[in-house]
Amino acid sequence: MSAKSKKVEEQEVAKATEPVSKVADVKAEPAAEAVEAKAKTAAEAATEESQQFAKAGKRSKKVIEEEKAETERQERKTERKAKEESGETEEKKGPKPFARPKLLRRGKKYQEAAKKLEKNKTYALAEALKLATETSPVKFDSTVEIHARLNVDPRQADQNIRATVSLPNGSGKKIRVAAFVPEDQAKVTKDAGADIAGEDEIAKMLAAEKIDFDVLIATPAMMPKLGKFARFLGPKGLMPNPKAGTVTPNVAEAVKESKAGKVEYRVDKQSIVHLGIGKVSFGAEKLLANADAFISSLKSQKPASVKGVFVRSLSISTTMGPGIRVENTLN
Repeated sequence: MSAKSKKVEEQEVAKATEPVSKVADVKAEPAAEAVEAKAKTAAEAATEESQQFAKAGKRSKKVIEEEKAETERQERKTERKAKEESGETEEKKGPKPFARPKLLRRGKKYQEAAKKLEKNKTYALAEALKLATETSPVKFDSTVEIHARLNVDPRQADQNIRATVSLPNGSGKKIRVAAFVPEDQAKVTKDAGADIAGEDEIAKMLAAEKIDFDVLIATPAMMPKLGKFARFLGPKGLMPNPKAGTVTPNVAEAVKESKAGKVEYRVDKQSIVHLGIGKVSFGAEKLLANADAFISSLKSQKPASVKGVFVRSLSISTTMGPGIRVENTLN
């Protein structure tokens, strides 16, 4: 055997007897390098992304993604519109959705009450009030409400209707009246019917953001002291106002009127006035007297800037009861 072949044989024997751990290390080296390379690639991608997007503002990642989504939505919308114009709309799969009539989505008692009314018919005011007392679907003594849709723009100062009316038969609600007056007038005001009277008691209540009254009446001299509570009382509609008759030097008389059935009404953002004119238990005659008082008061509030029709429509309803259209004879 030559020296060269002997040397080759020794190398093959040494390779065969090489420890397993060393072989494993050699095999693990490419895997470790791959993981390291992958981590390096991810780090480079993160760095590139951070350089591409700003932390905030128009070039932030969130804003750019939102813009991209909006662009794709507009493209789909344009594509769908083009298909509709060319008559290539795809037919929707599945059965067509079926919506039940609005009346059938109501409760059984409501449906029974609604059967007493003729569809699309307008009733005289007296007849509508009589039907309202017969179609109340609830067990408790519900409130009868009158709703008047006006031809006004509440954003205009002269068309923002707000007034009071004394209902001959009262509203049927127990009104809690508070009088913000000096302490020396508190006794006289309480004798007139006020539930709470005085300055200190009401100021402490308002400071604690508690309300235990439905109407707040004050004298003109006491109004500056109520200014700091305006943000609390204003949104609740409880801030005294001369238009509502709740700012007056004769507080005792105002208290008596509020207790007797004087109520405030005002137009909402949809140009509609809502007012409860009594309870079902009043009967049609008393409700008619209250309704006439409200209508007379409303007619007197027509702004000079409104030409032609003032009251567009009238309707009567009870708590959770069907609406009843009323003949509009006010114009």
